[in-house]
Amino acid sequence: MAFDEPVWVKAEIRNLNIKAGHYYLELAEKEQDTDKVIASCKATIWKFTAAKMVLKFERESGIELSKDLNVLIKIKARFDPQYGFSVNIEDIDSSFTLGDIAKRYQQILARLSSEGLLHLNKALPTPFDLENVLVIAPENAAGLGDFKKDADALDQAGVCHFVYHTATFQGNTAAHSIMESLSSGLRQWAKAFSLPPDLIVIIRGGGAVNDLAYLNDYDLAALLCKRKVPIWVGIGHEKDRTILDEIAHRSFDTPSKVIAGIRNLISERSQDVIDNLQTIKLLSQHQITAYQSQNDQLVNVIKTLAQNQIMTSHMQLDVVKSTLQYFARQKLKLASTQIEALMRETLLQNPKNVLAKGYGIIRSENKAIRSVDQVTSTVSIEMQDGYIHANVSEVIHHE
Repeated sequence: MAFDEPVWVKAEIRNLNIKAGHYYLELAEKEQDTDKVIASCKATIWKFTAAKMVLKFERESGIELSKDLNVLIKIKARFDPQYGFSVNIEDIDSSFTLGDIAKRYQQILARLSSEGLLHLNKALPTPFDLENVLVIAPENAAGLGDFKKDADALDQAGVCHFVYHTATFQGNTAAHSIMESLSSGLRQWAKAFSLPPDLIVIIRGGGAVNDLAYLNDYDLAALLCKRKVPIWVGIGHEKDRTILDEIAHRSFDTPSKVIAGIRNLISERSQDVIDNLQTIKLLSQHQITAYQSQNDQLVNVIKTLAQNQIMTSHMQLDVVKSTLQYFARQKLKLASTQIEALMRETLLQNPKNVLAKGYGIIRSENKAIRSVDQVTSTVSIEMQDGYIHANVSEVIHHE
């Protein structure tokens, strides 16, 4: 009775069902800080207006009308004695919903930025080589199939190994599901591998645009920002971005482009290695050539120095040889002179010469004696011209 004319109200769609072309909704108003429901009611979009109204909303906003959206709607109140209070929806303001989503998006970005998290993952260096990759994706998603075509080829070739874990990417539980899948995946990874993954990939194929809103979650974004492993995402929409695109190390439009990026990086690194090997070979050859030239020069220097040293040594040897010959001749002359003197002395000391001078040799028991103590009772005296045998009667010592 009080609201006979339609009015514009703000509400959150808590639930939505479609039956026979009619849209049956549950609307709610929540406290801003706690999300506590402080009011709720049922709403209906009748079939005869639903097709035009919903199509207009989705075309203008690019978002599918679904639960968990905040909307500005034009409603007319009605009360039925049997079914109670409800409202009929006559129009939906698409700009309000877009503004609300954009506002929440900017609030999350601002918070991540103020906490120094926004560019944390982007700042990580790109892995030099991709050997092991952890992939988070919806189960049996078409985008995952596109991704695995190339990924399986890389895996079979032994180039890169992929480990897959699934998560829900739509609905209120999407963010929590992705966080749980990532945590579980990393725990299992730690048991199977000694090193962390080279890359974490989060992909989702094409789908309803409003599903993207479920990925704009602060807790999910903060968790990913703090990972020490680069995160690559491919959410499956070329025009629309999510918080994951903002914080990821690299962002791609589709899962196919993510695996193409991985393949290209591996290819680039392989080409870099080939180029570096060629450079090393070329530099090595240049260095070897330079060293060979330097060695040749040093060998020539060594030869020259060796020849000079040999010539010097020969000259020194000649001098030593001449000196030795001179001293040898001097020694020989001295020795010859000494020998002649000794020979003369020997000849002078010859017993015959001595005997000829009147000396005699006294023998006792046929042995020449030099002392009276050696004398026995008989002695023999040799003279120049004969022998004298005598008996010894007395021996007198010199005092």
